[in-house]
Amino acid sequence: MTRRGLVLGAGGVLGAAWTIGAMAAVQEEYGWDPREAEVLIGTSAGSVLAAFLGCGVGVDQLLNHQRGIVAPGDPEISYDPDRDSGGALPPRPKLRMGSPRGVLSSALRPWKVTPMGALAAVLPQGRGSLAPLGQLVEAVRPDGGWADHPCTWVVAMDYDSGRRVAFGREGAPKADLRDAVMASCAIPGWYTPVSISGRRYVDGGACSPTSIDLVAKLGLDEVVVLSPMTSLHYDRPTAVAARFERRFRRLSTKRVIGEVKKVAATGTKVTFLGPGAEDLAVIGANMMDPRRREQVLETSLRTSREALRRPPSYAVPA
Repeated sequence: MTRRGLVLGAGGVLGAAWTIGAMAAVQEEYGWDPREAEVLIGTSAGSVLAAFLGCGVGVDQLLNHQRGIVAPGDPEISYDPDRDSGGALPPRPKLRMGSPRGVLSSALRPWKVTPMGALAAVLPQGRGSLAPLGQLVEAVRPDGGWADHPCTWVVAMDYDSGRRVAFGREGAPKADLRDAVMASCAIPGWYTPVSISGRRYVDGGACSPTSIDLVAKLGLDEVVVLSPMTSLHYDRPTAVAARFERRFRRLSTKRVIGEVKKVAATGTKVTFLGPGAEDLAVIGANMMDPRRREQVLETSLRTSREALRRPPSYAVPA
């Protein structure tokens, strides 16, 4: 039996929609239920989906929710991804540096903090509320505690040290699933940091878009990586904002490919998938713009299936 892991990367509202479409394609092409992964790793938007899978919610149910369909047996979810995500732009942040201690940590130990982690500390502290997201997680874990799947890992960044933390992993601080997911999604400068056991945490994407390297020592046969913030094929946008986003995306992709190679070097096959040129044309410049969500989902369902049928375009051999 293939020992397979699943890594779901950061990507905001549109990233979540793209990832659900990609998971549906993986389920169809592999004949494999993502809930059966030996380890589920989620960062930011991916942490929400990993939490749902870890609590037994299947891809078909996630598709129904994205499409506004309520089918018998689906969890009762009041969260509206178009309304409750907070909109395409953040509220005005507080007029003070997000983490002076984080800035100090970056200055004293720059090799320990990623460039995005250092930037996160400098940005002003966000005011956005993640309470609706917390309620979304409570819909599938109403009694608190952690996911049923014992290896559900939710990645966040310690705001004051820049250290990556995988909640749910052995040795990580104890946290309820709700709080861990909120922490993983707390975009610096956009949302208020989340406190867990006396420490503040923000979006794990500040450390890595995927944190795929966490599986390097698990001895898996294969890991499937769905990363909406990275791409191997690009469009050619004319809008300045979209061109800037693609530059940032190329930097993110470079980092993730480095992590992919690290895992592949251990003998684990890595199947890597990110939005292609057609997906990017639909996504545009703002991954938090909910107006494009349904179109991104439906496009991903088709393009991800096509990409999975073209091994050279997505498979990174061990």
